[in-house]
Amino acid sequence: MSNEPHIDITVVVPLFNEAESLKELYAQITDALSDDYQFEVIFVDDGSDDESFDVIKELGRHHSNVKGISFRRNYGKSSALQKGFEQSEGRYIITMDADLQDDPHEIPEMVQMLKDGLDLVSGWKKKRHDPISKTIPSRFFNKVTSKMSGIKLHDFNCGLKAYKREVIEHIYLYGEMHRYVPLLSKWQGFDKIGEKVVTHHPRKFGKSKFGLNRFINGFLDLITLLFVNKFAQKPMHFFGSIGSISLLAGGIITVYLTYMRIFYDMYLSNRPLLIFGVLFVILGIQFFSIGFVGELIINRDKKQEQINFKDSTGLTNE
Repeated sequence: MSNEPHIDITVVVPLFNEAESLKELYAQITDALSDDYQFEVIFVDDGSDDESFDVIKELGRHHSNVKGISFRRNYGKSSALQKGFEQSEGRYIITMDADLQDDPHEIPEMVQMLKDGLDLVSGWKKKRHDPISKTIPSRFFNKVTSKMSGIKLHDFNCGLKAYKREVIEHIYLYGEMHRYVPLLSKWQGFDKIGEKVVTHHPRKFGKSKFGLNRFINGFLDLITLLFVNKFAQKPMHFFGSIGSISLLAGGIITVYLTYMRIFYDMYLSNRPLLIFGVLFVILGIQFFSIGFVGELIINRDKKQEQINFKDSTGLTNE
């Protein structure tokens, strides 16, 4: 990534089997930006099995501001966006889908919002042209994500977003993390996040790539993000808490059964409670062990970071 961007705007377009829409999309982007901005368009072909990359190469031959990246197989939208971010040169980064449902004419106003002080602007498809099988799960997902993340956005799924360059340089996308760029940005200190109602057009070509598996994977990634953010630097707080509860429960059961055996001569071989008591003790020890291992790994990484810092500044230990 360039430290001193000489291009105003980079538009990153991840795509999968969208050959029919690419020329029209580029024409719309050009119409929206060419008068006021120096821009580039990076098309990232995520393993398409149609003629998408042939169209991208044709656009690149005729337009010097078009870049094309092609994956050998389908890695997912997050990987495509990340590779586009790495190749971008613009001061402001725009992401949008290739299906012509996002409107490039929204970009100038979103960029102006960045210039006015925001770090990230997320589009809100307030009026959507999608089937109910897609809109209802999406609304539910957005409400749950907003509640769990504490970020008041109506549409985390909207592909049309605008970022200052510093934001994309401090985040890394994988899995289904593209849905949570606002959350990742907030954790990196870029908490000036805005939202803009954007025009959403009916799909003109092809078919939606939305599926139930993406919906489920999105929630799993959200849980992962929230867990890592809260406990990545203190795993013992999580695993130790569970271990303590488990050990306490196992200890109480064990003491109770021991008392009953000594003072009431109660046989324990036919008591399922004994099995639960032993199980809780074993689980408690295992959770504590996982917490200790996590702390050792983190402390090792911290020491390595200190060593790297000393090496990078030219200081050495005598």
